[in-house]
Amino acid sequence: MKNKVVLITGGTSGLGASAVKAFADLEAKVVFCGRRTTEGSSIESQIRSKGGEATFVQADVTNEKQVEHLVSETIRLHGQLDVAFNNAGANLSFGPLEGMSSEQFMNTVMLNLTGTFHALKYEIQAMKKNGGSIINTASTAGVKGVAQGIAAYVAAKHGVIGLTKAAALEQARNQIRVNALVVSAMATEQWLQGVNRTPGMYEKIAAAMPLGKIATPEDITPLITFLAGDQSTFITGAALAIDGGVTAG
Repeated sequence: MKNKVVLITGGTSGLGASAVKAFADLEAKVVFCGRRTTEGSSIESQIRSKGGEATFVQADVTNEKQVEHLVSETIRLHGQLDVAFNNAGANLSFGPLEGMSSEQFMNTVMLNLTGTFHALKYEIQAMKKNGGSIINTASTAGVKGVAQGIAAYVAAKHGVIGLTKAAALEQARNQIRVNALVVSAMATEQWLQGVNRTPGMYEKIAAAMPLGKIATPEDITPLITFLAGDQSTFITGAALAIDGGVTAG
């Protein structure tokens, strides 16, 4: 990854922040975004203090103009784009589908699916000349239904996988590879905040996992860097499960 230019959305916490640090450790030039300026600036400072190269750009992926600026700023700083990790996303509504408002549904779709579309659109434009690798964060909720009141999130993540496959086929001739990660429960700050509201919930979820444990972001980042690199040049259009066995049966 030395001197490769990497763009990461949703990079101010959780898996995104872990990926920012992993790519910086591999001597890539990282540009990352998020909505939270304080957290983004802190991560940038941490990496630079260790000799790494990272630049935070405040951006909300639901805003197309901000995403366009994010990509153009990456090109302005480094002259190219080699890798993109589209990680921004979250479940924004809980409850049965019949009680969900159109606004709640669309907010979740905008963040997870439309936000990924915005990023892909401008990343592909930037990569058309030299090719590259794009990795999108999907979910086990993107390959199966979930009866837990997260229908909008399930729909959006199914859409992310469909968008990944379509983009991979469209861009194969340009040597732009597009893949998706099928991830399950992960001990990020946001996830833990929700789970820890219910005593014993963490242990219950861990016990239900085939491997008997919850993933950490650091369990996932090696697959991200692998898909970004030169050892995975024949992998495109794939939805790769890194889910502790959740989708195995």
